[in-house]
Amino acid sequence: MIDTTEVKKRGLLIDPDNLDDYLKNFKNYEEEMNKNLFNAEKWKDKRVFVTGVSGFAGSHLAEKLVSVGADVYGLVRRHSVPEYRNINHIINKITLVEGNLTDIDSLFTSLKEIEPEVIFHLGAQSFVVTSFRCPMETYETNVIGTANVLEAARKVDHSIKNVQLACSSEEYGLVYPNEVPIKETNPLRPQSPYAVSKVTSEMMGQVHHKAYGTPVNITRTFNHTGPRRGLQFVTSIVCRQIARAIVRGTKEVTIGYPYAIRDFTDVRDIVQGYLLSVEKAKKAEPYNLGHGMGISIENLVKLAAKVANVKVEVKIDKSRFRPAEVEMLICDYSKAKKEFGYRPRIPLTKALLDNIEYFKNNQFLLDIEAH
Repeated sequence: MIDTTEVKKRGLLIDPDNLDDYLKNFKNYEEEMNKNLFNAEKWKDKRVFVTGVSGFAGSHLAEKLVSVGADVYGLVRRHSVPEYRNINHIINKITLVEGNLTDIDSLFTSLKEIEPEVIFHLGAQSFVVTSFRCPMETYETNVIGTANVLEAARKVDHSIKNVQLACSSEEYGLVYPNEVPIKETNPLRPQSPYAVSKVTSEMMGQVHHKAYGTPVNITRTFNHTGPRRGLQFVTSIVCRQIARAIVRGTKEVTIGYPYAIRDFTDVRDIVQGYLLSVEKAKKAEPYNLGHGMGISIENLVKLAAKVANVKVEVKIDKSRFRPAEVEMLICDYSKAKKEFGYRPRIPLTKALLDNIEYFKNNQFLLDIEAH
């Protein structure tokens, strides 16, 4: 556990007991969140290929692209029983393409047939805890998968204008209090196989751009949340238990390491950042996308309970601790704001409340054990 005294003094932490100053930054969020920061007209009829389309961020990105008239193709792995709950509401408005990130032939064939102008590479093994349990699977999916996307894009015989690589704040890893908020120039000290895989993916993208001219865009996304987030991710773990408290009257919320500080952004803001980066970002340069303020996991529970108006007790489960903890990640998004107009518009209170409502409306998810 690190000393956060100076970080608190600098106003970089969300305090559930004193939200007034924080919420002043989001006075008009209900109006703001319905506007697009990117140029919606430029995306109309644009052919877009999304890996990870049935995942959390991928489904929200596809949803936004559909809303502005883009022609969306999404890569999905074959399942014996095809079921894509995250995109069921738009499944008739996009084209699903079977393939696998670890099979370059399927990627090359897809890109040659579709001829997309833009590729969003969001597909990954994205859960840090799983990367400790299954490092080789993580490396194969994330490193080989990204290499295959880059190579397939390089070899198709038409002009792809953008390959957007969704990288991660986990790349920063070991961060000291005097280094927050974290700029893109901060040293990368990865602390997990997942983080290493994202550092490698980013470097491959930079090399492909320099060596072959592949039009790569790079974003380092900090933690993001909202409806449809995977059940094993911390905001879903918390919000699902808060939903249980509302629906069933349970009192305990069980979490792992309570002192880790994270920067949580609503996924709808992150989607805006992805689209803006394609429109305006410099090629092969990393850009942080985040919220600009952090909160401990212990206080995240407190905040979620507050917005839901329930009382709960926090229980610590040490079996959920990581082998190597990343203590603090707080984003400095000033580069993205200056160069392409990215800014978070939705408060964490709204993101948490929407996630809690999602679980209340999908109560079959309350009985699934995931951590």
